[in-house]
Amino acid sequence: MGKNKLKKKGHVPARLNMLFFAVFILFSALILRLGMVQIVQGEDFEKIIDRTSQTTARIDAPRGLMLDRYGHTVVDNQLELSVTYTNPSRGTSSETMLEVARDLSELIEVDTSRITERDRKDFWLLLQDRERRFELVTQEERSQLESQSEQYQLEIERITEEHLAEISEQDERVMAIFREMSRGYANTPQRIKRGITDEEANIISENLDQLPGIDILRDSRRNYVYGEAFRTIFGSTGSIPREQLDYFLSRGYDRSDIVGTSYLETEYEDVLRGQKAVMESITTSTGGEVERSVNEQPGQRGNDLVLTLDMEMQQKLDEIISEEINSKRNDFLNERTAYAVMMDPQTGDILAMSGYRNGKADHQIGNVTNAFEMGSSVKGASVLAGYQTGVISHGQTLYDRPIDLPGTPIKRSYTRMGYVNDIKALERSSNVYMFEIAMRMMGYNYGSSRSFDNQKIMEAYDQSRYLFSQFGLGADTGIDLPGSSTGLQGGRTQPGNLLDLMIGQYDTYTPLQLVQYVSTIANDGYRVKPRLVSEIREPSVSADEPGAILHKFEPTILNRVDMSDADLNRVQQGFYQVMNGSQGTAAGTFGNASYNPAGKTGTAQVKVAVGQGANRHSVDGNNQILVGYAPYDNPEVAFAIIVPFTKVDNRANFAQSIGKKMLDEYFDLKEERNGPIKADEPILEEIEDE
Repeated sequence: MGKNKLKKKGHVPARLNMLFFAVFILFSALILRLGMVQIVQGEDFEKIIDRTSQTTARIDAPRGLMLDRYGHTVVDNQLELSVTYTNPSRGTSSETMLEVARDLSELIEVDTSRITERDRKDFWLLLQDRERRFELVTQEERSQLESQSEQYQLEIERITEEHLAEISEQDERVMAIFREMSRGYANTPQRIKRGITDEEANIISENLDQLPGIDILRDSRRNYVYGEAFRTIFGSTGSIPREQLDYFLSRGYDRSDIVGTSYLETEYEDVLRGQKAVMESITTSTGGEVERSVNEQPGQRGNDLVLTLDMEMQQKLDEIISEEINSKRNDFLNERTAYAVMMDPQTGDILAMSGYRNGKADHQIGNVTNAFEMGSSVKGASVLAGYQTGVISHGQTLYDRPIDLPGTPIKRSYTRMGYVNDIKALERSSNVYMFEIAMRMMGYNYGSSRSFDNQKIMEAYDQSRYLFSQFGLGADTGIDLPGSSTGLQGGRTQPGNLLDLMIGQYDTYTPLQLVQYVSTIANDGYRVKPRLVSEIREPSVSADEPGAILHKFEPTILNRVDMSDADLNRVQQGFYQVMNGSQGTAAGTFGNASYNPAGKTGTAQVKVAVGQGANRHSVDGNNQILVGYAPYDNPEVAFAIIVPFTKVDNRANFAQSIGKKMLDEYFDLKEERNGPIKADEPILEEIEDE
């Protein structure tokens, strides 16, 4: 018994010693770990405890305004709110984004019309579980495909209409939101919906804590104060085109930025672009306490453009063309179309530019992009080419009679005129006089030879086009717009076509080229660059306080034509006779005008396609043209008008009627101005998404 007690006493100290040893080891490990944490990793953990995070948001600033030459704001900004989604740099799962899209779809109305079939298929797959997707593509099939992208593409191909029918209307709204969210880039706000209502903004604001990544930003949209007037020239804005993304990113743009995508908005993007506001959100954690602060660097609206446009004259020109074309609907072979442009011949200022198409005067850009055969309006350049090449001289008379060339239909004037000189040929619009110039330039003596020298034919073509180009015909006008046309040239082998070229029925020209041509004649041979912008100004403080001038564009002379002053004076006299002479082709319309105009009429005979489908065929039609300037002795306005595709037998002289009313209004405005009339409902731009 005593021995047993001794044994038990011996076991207890041993166990205690082992316990104490185990405790010692544990405390040693704890002390070692604490030492590691405090000494080795102390700074790292201190940074975690005392952490500062900073996020930066760049908020778009409104674009610069556009004003007409009299200070009327023609392109403004309509302020609005946009709801955006920002995907963090570390990325967010599709499931998380989908949940946000579902929540947001309950708070805003969205447009589902732009959803594509591919969008629906992608979204349907997103909604399916693993088993459902394996029904489309089996495991065995997947093992035979090299990449996940190939597996995904096969899944897409096997989605049927029955599958897509499972998508509900609510799913469509979610899909429309999710589609926009997915198009964004990391740390860059992606617009989900522009122009949200106040009610939508309020309810989103109340739920922002439950909508990670969603925010509301101040935004703006282009507002066209005078409706469609000059609208296509102003241009459009939209998302950065994919093919230009690298270019814009290299210039400091964000992927989600709105940029100019056409015409003035594109041409002056660097000027109109605003300086973004920068908002820094700083979150600091110190000893478990969190502090938040926001620093905002204000943005600035883009600089303003002062245009050469006279918006009041523009509205009157639009109205004149609309009334004239609509009053004689049955005189057209197909679509009713008309173009007119007014320019200061000394400065190149575009004063007004109207384009009528599809029942509306809303295609002003057609003056720059559409080319036509311009008929006898180009005969001033033809006569000057004759002087310059020495094949005719001042006052030389030629016999106007039908011309019968080998392999060419008989060519004639509208009437047999007999002997006419250079000025009378312009006044009465003799075709044969121009034919004689062409034949002599080819070295062909009509009546004594029946053969042509092919080399001289080509040389005559080249020489004619070179001389025409000095006036802007067939050449780049230099206007400050992208995408302007230079027209189309025919060949240079057939002698008969050179005769057609001399009467404006072979090569094609734009109305803008035509107004530059007649301006060069009016301006004593100096070809001036057309321009739409005269000044760049700092953003205006108010409508009554325009911004300071940053840059003023001076008129640019592109070239002086090779012809002498005496040559130009002869053609100017001929143009005066057209509108004021006893036999002038426009004297009946302009003969009593107090502003003393000069100009040239034109009619081009063209083939016009009419009918649909199997009934599609060509019929004869006319292009009606008028160019001119006023006053004759001190030109301050030049113009070009074309009304294409009219019926041959119509009695209406559209171009002359439009020209007379246009000049009447122009000179009336010099006496009294009331200002342009704002649209009842200004047009807000539809932003173009890439």
